[in-house]
Amino acid sequence: MTQQSSILDELNDRSREVFRRVVEGYLDSGEPVGSRSLTRLMSEKVSAATIRNVMQDLEYLGLLNSPHISAGRVPTQQGLRMFVDGLLEVGDLQGNDRDLLDATISDNGADVTALLDRIGSALSGATRGASLVLAPKREAPIKHIEFVGLGHDRALVVLVFADGHVENRIFHPPAGQTPSSMREAANFLNALIEGKTLSDVRSVMREEIKARRQEIDTLAQELIDSGLAVWDGDGNNYERLIVRGRANLLGGDAGEEDLDLIRELFDDLERKRDIAEFLELAEGGEGVRIFIGSENKLFSLSGSSLVVSPYMNADRKIIGAVGVIGPTRLNYGRIVPIVDYTAQLVGRMISDRS
Repeated sequence: MTQQSSILDELNDRSREVFRRVVEGYLDSGEPVGSRSLTRLMSEKVSAATIRNVMQDLEYLGLLNSPHISAGRVPTQQGLRMFVDGLLEVGDLQGNDRDLLDATISDNGADVTALLDRIGSALSGATRGASLVLAPKREAPIKHIEFVGLGHDRALVVLVFADGHVENRIFHPPAGQTPSSMREAANFLNALIEGKTLSDVRSVMREEIKARRQEIDTLAQELIDSGLAVWDGDGNNYERLIVRGRANLLGGDAGEEDLDLIRELFDDLERKRDIAEFLELAEGGEGVRIFIGSENKLFSLSGSSLVVSPYMNADRKIIGAVGVIGPTRLNYGRIVPIVDYTAQLVGRMISDRS
């Protein structure tokens, strides 16, 4: 039994109701909840003075906090955690939310990346938060690869997969590349990639370069390494995160300090420093997980909450995740089923296409 569940079990019925109504009122309005307003909501007739005494006890336990001396109470991070784990009532997915999400995958011929982008936008719209979609690694066999120079420090690598999917990514090639060395690198790879995935190519490529070191110049070797690094290893994770709905967090009535924290969050996201951890958060088990405030390193700076769920392929292997980030006073009861359904929707879409 956790410490939080033990505290919840020790509360009497009146304390539990006061705690639950304070949290629900705060999540609904974002404002501190006072004793006088609770007198009209309690299931038994009780005075404001009695409720204030209960609130003081809950504050002593670390579950509530008073932002100002004369104001009502708001839940602490510990209090929100206890509410989410022990008292949260998760509602059913609303029909209009389901229709909005279902409509994003109505175009079966669309590119997977485009569909995931649309799903992220729909998820952001439905929750009024920022959505995060971690796309799966592309493991279809490759049909063709090509490098195209865009300037002295930029190049485009084009991957054509056997299933018809095409990916274009810009990267920074090593200095000194020429059109000739790019063609040589592409020819070298195209001779290897038939029927192989990107993961296969990387290991085969290393062996081939080692065996044919004299047949390919140093610049082309460096180009191959730079080009494939866009998809493999750390670079792959950095390219896989789709973020939509930033304006939902930057608008509204947030204070200047809150806005600074939110901007810092998105700066972190745009740098993609800890994106691999996003998937690790989701891989802790099936179903929706909720991280509040500083409970996870990725979003601790923002003082925000993350509701995240992994999605799986046809082999029941976790290959990505979807989530919503917003203020700690998220409507968890509504957002949890939305995130859960979105994860199932993405999983089915990926499975159907594999």
